Amino acid sequence: VQLVESGGGLVQPGGSLRLSCAASGITLSRYYMRWYRQAPGKERELVATIAEVSGSINYADSVKGRFTISVDETKNTLYLQMNSLKPEDTAVYYCYGAGTWGQGTQVTVSS
Repeated sequence: VQLVESGGGLVQPGGSLRLSCAASGITLSRYYMRWYRQAPGKERELVATIAEVSGSINYADSVKGRFTISVDETKNTLYLQMNSLKPEDTAVYYCYGAGTWGQGTQVTVSS
């Protein structure tokens, strides 16, 4: 099983980014998938979860209304659409599922 994130970068406050997590070795839609983030000096924080089979989606209060988690079954890829980004969203973002972590992708929100 392998999860590979991409899509991070530097963006100004109020901007948007879309993170991707491409999976191999598993069918993403069959698993409970999650996005986490970890800012410097802070613990890893659960950002969003999705269970395609049940249709269950949940978000941390800090990102609710701004972030959207989704799965593209045809591409076997997990996404995190991030809008209205704030400096406090700066962190390394990780996808997780089937007992496997991705390598992380850096998101920096700064003017």
